[in-house]
Amino acid sequence: MLRALTGGQVTFRAFLDRASDADNRFTPLVQWARDHATYHINPHERASRTWDKAAMQLALIGAGLYTPYSIVLPSCDEQAVLPPVDVSPLGERFTIKPAHGGGGAGVVTGATSLSQVIAARQEYPHDRYLLQAHIVPARCNSRPGWFRVTFPKGAPPKLSGRFRIPVLVGHPHPRLRTRHPGRRKSLRPGPLAPGGGIHRVYSPAAHLCGLELFSTEVALTPDGLFVVVDYVNDQIDLRLQSKTPDGVPDTIVRDVAARLAALVAAH
Repeated sequence: MLRALTGGQVTFRAFLDRASDADNRFTPLVQWARDHATYHINPHERASRTWDKAAMQLALIGAGLYTPYSIVLPSCDEQAVLPPVDVSPLGERFTIKPAHGGGGAGVVTGATSLSQVIAARQEYPHDRYLLQAHIVPARCNSRPGWFRVTFPKGAPPKLSGRFRIPVLVGHPHPRLRTRHPGRRKSLRPGPLAPGGGIHRVYSPAAHLCGLELFSTEVALTPDGLFVVVDYVNDQIDLRLQSKTPDGVPDTIVRDVAARLAALVAAH
């Protein structure tokens, strides 16, 4: 493909990167598109700013959204020996995750001790790590209120019809970090209806990341708060549920594809 592009046999005007994060052989294609494509969906320079989970958490908090209580640790390369870290505010169980990466790489769920943190930091020694309190979701029609939400530009967010994330067992009281404690409001009734609570995550998150297409994970707590648990995912999972059991419902994927096509046509 690269030979065909540089030789002029093939060209294109719109570009959506779906591969370079997992295979750096596609990086030259991203570079070619930057110089030649007219319209970029999730431009690389914009998308790359969302890949740091620690930075995105601070940005979301600043926008008034709720996130789990977290502790950010320096990289092992930067500080090999940690000073004493009090993990008790995280609750009985917490999650350890590198600030960069996706697909669960390097993530430890159900951690209970600092020794697990020390071991986990060795896996990606160049990266910062987040220690994140578990959020115990409310029950919605006997299922956990834990959602992966897809945000296509210019459209209301799309909720997966299937709850793919299991219930996280942790401290019974959600630990939230917010700079706006006075803004706690009940989001019932109709939190999933248009204009409901989960839709209130959309505008500030979309404004912060500036992406045409992204997803996030949101938990509904028993007291009616929507907490952004997995912040901004670029190059989202769009595997069809009809082909892969833990994929995205086909109707949502078709809708996303149609909206992306409309974006390209508009440009």
